[in-house]
This record gives sequence, C-alpha cells and structure tokens, in this order.
Amino acid sequence: EVQLVESGGGLVQAGGSLRLSCAASGFTFDGYFIGWFRQAPGKEREGVSCISGSDGSTYGGSTNYADSKKGRFTISSDNAKNTVYLQMNSLKPDDTAVYYCAVSTSGCVVPTSDFGSWGQGTQVTVSS
Repeated sequence: EVQLVESGGGLVQAGGSLRLSCAASGFTFDGYFIGWFRQAPGKEREGVSCISGSDGSTYGGSTNYADSKKGRFTISSDNAKNTVYLQMNSLKPDDTAVYYCAVSTSGCVVPTSDFGSWGQGTQVTVSS
C-alpha cells in the first residue's frame, strides 16, 4: 500500500528556511506524480508544487499551483530513496500551515481529488 510520511516541519522565523521531506513506500516514483499541498487554519487546501516521478518535471506555476510559491519553494526528488523534498525559503507568516505530500497516477495538473494517497502532514509555523 502507498504510504507517505512527511517530516521537516517546525517553527521558524519569518525570512527563514525549511526543507520538508516526504518519504514514500509501497510504490516507485516512475510513472507517478508527487505533490505538496498545504492547509492553513480555516482555509482550503491548496497546491504548492508537484513533480513527475518519471522525468522530474516540476509544476509550480500551473493553474493548480500558486505562481507565487514557485519563486520561494522548490520541489525535488531522489528517486533512489523514494523521497520528495520541498525547499522553502523566505518564509512568511502566512506560509503557516500543515504541509502534506500526496500521490497522483494521472498527472500534476489534475483535480486535487485525483491525488488519492496522502501523508499525515507536517506542521510549519512561521513567526513574525
């Protein structure tokens, strides 16, 4: 079964950086798409970035992923380790959210519901 475990969250001051990790098991990245999402208190879940496990293409400025995140957040993967990373720089207080990774078999630019497997999330808190 697909399992995803996020780590790397924590408390950081505005302007700081964090690197989140998503360790995956139960599948191989080739042919899959791994996305990072976040959900802030009282807000809907939003896409942050996404990466193709087969060719490494990233999606940070598509209609499903906020363009503003692309400039500060960078997604990458280590397929040999079945791990996806989200490097977050210049963090702002409104980046505070629970960050999730999720897997789709159909692509990155798809409805959120197409991401059928989700991790439990890791909390990121950015203080002023």
